[in-house]
Amino acid sequence: MSKCATAADALAFVREHGMVLASAKGPAPRLTEAITGEAINGSWWAHPQSHRIHAILGTVADSEQVHVCRLINGKITLVHRRLWPSLVRLADHFAPEQLAQVRDEHTPSGRHVSREVPFPQWVPPDVRQEAQTISEQEALATFGTWVPSSTSAIKRDSSRKSRQAANRVRLRGKRRRQK
Repeated sequence: MSKCATAADALAFVREHGMVLASAKGPAPRLTEAITGEAINGSWWAHPQSHRIHAILGTVADSEQVHVCRLINGKITLVHRRLWPSLVRLADHFAPEQLAQVRDEHTPSGRHVSREVPFPQWVPPDVRQEAQTISEQEALATFGTWVPSSTSAIKRDSSRKSRQAANRVRLRGKRRRQK
């Protein structure tokens, strides 16, 4: 496994693969493992290179060449800009939550929060225009097996995940009120 020594190397890795998972196990390469040059068992936060991983991941995620979303299995996915027109062209194949831009922020109190920018608000005008020039078949060829075949299956799965998330929020609220 090759090692991404710098943020520029990591960005090149994302460009080469088009889509990578930040750290989760799944059907795409993991950027955290490319950064360390080895498989990571357990959380990367416990890895001896965790500070380096965090710095490089943050730089890549902040790049204007990378869209951060939950495209693959609801996990943080980094999509290189070269794939954005195809992604926009195939938007109907994905649940809206999969295409929303995910941005991590630190509040003034030091708390970590994730913010989402809904699709298509994050899409630059030039990418929208280019997406209109691509046929669905061309876009599908770009993504291959990454594109779900059934939008109804996506919507069912996304509805289930939305209900689960809402239940977690309700439970957190109940726990806080009980304290």
